[in-house]
Amino acid sequence: MTRPVAVIIAAGPGVSGSLARRMAREGYDLALVGHQEEALVELGGQLEKLGATVSHAVADVTDAAVATAAVRGLAHGHGRVDWLHFNPSAFRHKDPLSLTSAELLDDVGLGVGALLTALQAVHPLLQPGARVTATGSMAADSPWNEAASLGVQKAGLRNLIRSIDTTLEPQGIRAVSLTVRGTLGKEGPFTPDRVADAIWAAAHQDESEWRTEVPYTG
Repeated sequence: MTRPVAVIIAAGPGVSGSLARRMAREGYDLALVGHQEEALVELGGQLEKLGATVSHAVADVTDAAVATAAVRGLAHGHGRVDWLHFNPSAFRHKDPLSLTSAELLDDVGLGVGALLTALQAVHPLLQPGARVTATGSMAADSPWNEAASLGVQKAGLRNLIRSIDTTLEPQGIRAVSLTVRGTLGKEGPFTPDRVADAIWAAAHQDESEWRTEVPYTG
């Protein structure tokens, strides 16, 4: 039987790495997209030790043509996609009086727009029962004014996930974002492993009571 395949956008250490390891332990093969070769190779080695077949590509996901080619190439290499996870966001320490409109658009291009690129690249290979997930944040509801673009990204991401879920539900594909209501740390309820487990649970929620946003409070 063919193993399921997960594509992770902005793979590396942290939540995306923890989620990738959880997926590998659960029997997934992985296709990783990121911007640092060294981090991708290191994570790939960890996943292979867990029994996964792993491929990766270094790509700027804000460049639609480059990202499409990279994601599509990885997906076709595996022959199917059962899970797309979207992780990137841009942190820019600027308040509304210093943040320019061009900077805001650049950040939204990474934290929201790149999801469209990745989704459209993998869509032909998405299997019925597939999942689209995204790492959300409490910044969507409680933005910090000194990093104004982050709240806009996370609010936009959550909104887009809802539209994706509505669009793909007739195909048997569901989408959900996990709103992390806390600060990531090395200990306590907001470690990357704990957040990754919450994303896993959100992706496996009962479809009869499906929610496109699941809060994680630890």
